[in-house]
Order: sequence, then C-alpha cells, then structure tokens
Amino acid sequence: MKKHLLILAALLLVVLLPMTRAAEPGRIVFMIGEDEYHTWETLPDFAEKDLKPLGYRVTIIKADAADRNNFPGLVAALRDADLLFLSVRRRTLPKDQLDAVRAHLAAGKPLVGIRTASHAFSPLRDQPLDPKLVAWLEFDPEVLGGHYSDHYGNAPVTVTLASGAETHSILKGVPVNKLIGHGGLYKNTPLEKTATPLLLGTILGHPSEPIAWTHRYGQKQARVFYTSLGHWDDFANRSFRILLVNGVTWALNK
Repeated sequence: MKKHLLILAALLLVVLLPMTRAAEPGRIVFMIGEDEYHTWETLPDFAEKDLKPLGYRVTIIKADAADRNNFPGLVAALRDADLLFLSVRRRTLPKDQLDAVRAHLAAGKPLVGIRTASHAFSPLRDQPLDPKLVAWLEFDPEVLGGHYSDHYGNAPVTVTLASGAETHSILKGVPVNKLIGHGGLYKNTPLEKTATPLLLGTILGHPSEPIAWTHRYGQKQARVFYTSLGHWDDFANRSFRILLVNGVTWALNK
C-alpha cells in the first residue's frame, strides 16, 4: 500500500510541477545601459512598485560602470529568463552576451523594449568598432519591427490611438488621452509590414509617428512589444506605467 502511495505521489509531482511553473507570472531580466533617460533609476523603481507586487521575479542587469559595453551577469540571467526588458543605447557587446540575447529570442521568448532599444546594439556610423565586440545593426527592423532614424526636437508629444488598436489588450485600462510623450518624438517609420501599431505620436509641424507597437520575431514567433516612450518624466505618468505592465503581460501571453 505504501509503495502505491509513493508512486502516486511521484506521479502527482511530475504533473503538478510543470503546472506550477506555468502558473508563475514570469521571470524578467532588465538589461539597462544608456546615459540619457535615467532608466537605471526609473526601471528598478517600476519593477519594484509595479511588477513585483504582481508576483514577477525580477533581475536587474546594468552596464558595468567601468566598461559601458559589458553587462556582467547577463548570460547567466538570461538562461532562466521568461522575458527580456531592454533599455540600451548604442552598445556593442562581447560575443557571448549578444549571443545570449539572440538565443533568448530564437527560443521564442519575449522582449519588451523602450525608447533607445531601437538602436540598442548599433554604434554611431563614425564610431570605431572594437574587434572584440559585436553589433546587431538590424536589431530594430528584425526584432522590434521599426526603422528608427532620428527624432524631432524636445516638444511634448501628443498621443492618439492607432487605427484598429482600440480593443488591443495592451491598451486595456490605459487612459490614452492622459499619455504625453517627453524628450522628443522618434522617427520610426516605416514600420515593418508584420508590425501592429498601437499608438501614434505627434508634435506640431511634423507628421505622426508610431510610438508603440507589437511585432513577432523568428521562427518561433517571439512576442515583442516596443514603445519609444521612456523619458524619465513619462514614468511619472500612471497611464504610461499601466501601458508597460500590459506590454509585459501581453508579451508573456498571460
């Protein structure tokens, strides 16, 4: 009788452990390496106040203060990550670190990117590339589905819904009329045909630009959400923080 009970208990563990793992909200790795928008402060605060209360397990990986192109701990952190949250600007990485990012996406695991993630791994044209480091010049169109080229000024950005986006889950509970972009409007057009625009941004005297959209990457169709919002003042807006939480939830397919 005891033997049968032990066998039954073992079978239950085999069945229930994967179910328990699947029920976890997710493990999120934040990769932060930029010098303009203070996301080394705003994103850990966002993770602490908005994601951890929902049960998400968070690991913060920042660029080495002494070596801006090195992200200590990234390779190990991505092995168990369910989602990569990216805020990086023009960094070229050691091959093993960029390979870890590529492997995460190739496995069909999701990514959320904000602001400078559109040129995360692209050095400036006149910036010499260290032969020990690796760039990913096509990351924006291939992974995010955009074509960042520059930005318009520093005027406040008026935000409106993209056509057909009204019922998208990322916008659920987001008062779009209360969203205001800061730090200038990114030029992201044209989006890839496979991208789905959610929000448009406009500043006076210039055409509208997509500022939030979804995309799929690779053979396993990894879910990707990107927004060019992400200035430190954006994080003071509750609507923006809800947008980011929803983007994480959608990307994880929860």
